[in-house]
Amino acid sequence: MQIAMRADGKRAVARLSGRFEVSAHREFRETIDAALRNDDIEEVVIDLAEVVYIDSSALGMLLMLREKANGARKKLALASPRGVVKQALDIAHFEKLFPIV
Repeated sequence: MQIAMRADGKRAVARLSGRFEVSAHREFRETIDAALRNDDIEEVVIDLAEVVYIDSSALGMLLMLREKANGARKKLALASPRGVVKQALDIAHFEKLFPIV
């Protein structure tokens, strides 16, 4: 998986691409933690438009991110899930836990 992070005012957008799975844990955590530590950032958006696969460990990473974002008092949203990624989020009822835009 690849992650491209960009700041857009008070919003940080992490654009993920490829397969979001356990092997991406360290890179995902380090990238997102940097955004959460940034006092200028009020919201973090995880853009899933280019993710072609998501496994259960990645779902767990999103849940851990939710806890960290709440602790840092940052808003968190998931954006543009498609195909099997959207199906996985639907099955796990992530729409009850995250704004999905």
